[in-house]
Amino acid sequence: MNTLAALDVIGSAMAQAQLKLFDAPPVLPEGMRYQADLIRPDEERSLVAFVETLPFKPFEFAGGFLGNRRIVSFGWRYDYQAQQLAESKPIPSELLPLQRKAARLAGCDPESFQQALVTEYAPGAGIGWHKDKPMFGDVVGVSILAACRFRLRRRQGMTWERASFVAEPRSAYLLSGPSRTLWEHSIPPLDRLRYSVTFRNFASEP
Repeated sequence: MNTLAALDVIGSAMAQAQLKLFDAPPVLPEGMRYQADLIRPDEERSLVAFVETLPFKPFEFAGGFLGNRRIVSFGWRYDYQAQQLAESKPIPSELLPLQRKAARLAGCDPESFQQALVTEYAPGAGIGWHKDKPMFGDVVGVSILAACRFRLRRRQGMTWERASFVAEPRSAYLLSGPSRTLWEHSIPPLDRLRYSVTFRNFASEP
């Protein structure tokens, strides 16, 4: 093999290695899963058309402080003023096909997801470091319209162990086990409109 041919082989091998690197799934905390293309583009368009009709309200923290994202809860909602769950309107039929797909990702019955939260992230909106409330069990989140960077961290002595990945449009993630109970997560401010639909079941009966 001459020098040029050898360089071609080496270059091809390096290109393949780079492709494999970029195509490799993110290294996620234990109990977390990520699935690209959970839904088709036509399903995303139908969801957007439905979501745009919802009566969004600003996220309200304890003390009456308002977040820069807007939400609509179905099934159950968390009342930050009373610091407890409250019943909400049933999960609408338009979200039931997505609920079934979320349940397949989580390996559970669709009916076990008794809460659905639809969130609107306008440009500039994000969400700070947090864990979901302890009464909730598994969490499946579906990204719509825009990608976001999903960040995770957990305390390790005096420092933080960190992980992150890009949640692409139409993808979904599952938080269960240690990724749900030991890790916090956040989303930095976005530069494009994004919706998410989050399904939760209960660690125990509410």
